[in-house]
Amino acid sequence: MAGIDLHTHTTFSDGTFTPTEAVRHAVGLGLEAVAISDHDSTEGLDEAFAAAQGTGLEVVPAVEFSTLHDHGGIHVLTYWPELDHREFQAELARLREDRWTRGERMVRNLQDLGYPVAFERVQQIAEGKNIGRPHVAQALVEAGVVTTVKEAFSDQLIGSGGRAYVEKHAIHPVEAVRLMRRAGGLAVLAHPVHWRDGLPVPGSVIEDMVEAGLDGLECAHPDQQDAVEAHYRDLARRYGLVATGSSDCHGTRYDPVRMGSVTTDPGEFARMKERRGL
Repeated sequence: MAGIDLHTHTTFSDGTFTPTEAVRHAVGLGLEAVAISDHDSTEGLDEAFAAAQGTGLEVVPAVEFSTLHDHGGIHVLTYWPELDHREFQAELARLREDRWTRGERMVRNLQDLGYPVAFERVQQIAEGKNIGRPHVAQALVEAGVVTTVKEAFSDQLIGSGGRAYVEKHAIHPVEAVRLMRRAGGLAVLAHPVHWRDGLPVPGSVIEDMVEAGLDGLECAHPDQQDAVEAHYRDLARRYGLVATGSSDCHGTRYDPVRMGSVTTDPGEFARMKERRGL
């Protein structure tokens, strides 16, 4: 299954594979390239680079950056940023700190609602690393409150706007694109079908991101049906953007392991490299 998967997660955010395990899985699938794109963190990249040495697999350095527009989260992927860029790393550190305090507050809200969860267990599930809602959701599963992680993302629990939900403190996606460009990276809007209340990212926001220097759209994604994919591919052509495709693999957290199930066309990957000067 040769291919290029440009959106995967490890234990440095909310995936279940270590960077080494993610690389080994990609090699086992025969992938040509895989992006390690943890939420708000580049901390797993060195391990991934080391694991890929001598395998023929290209590890693309990436981050899935948290942003916020009108109380709805929008994720922006950046590829090949300058990893030692001070401003970029400072914002990632701020986002990780916010994730930690946000996790604490959500657990406190759940406890106030009578649910038997502990922040110490959330920290253990996250292995002391970057905390996200999936870790809180796993704690709810273990406590018997819900039977699956997905069930925790409800209006009653930690779904957006839910009773225990706590909003992020993140910059606007337009500002994120500008920051990524200052850090030398490419900026690609991740799964544009996801914004808030079941709605996609507004077209006006995408237009503003294009004006700020957006490089691409994640047109193919497991959560985007064929008609939706076709819409975003048309949009990418209209704006002259790269059209990517990715599995958004989180290891075994949500579904059967889906790495390599959705991939990026090699021609589009070559366009990305050309834009980046690689």
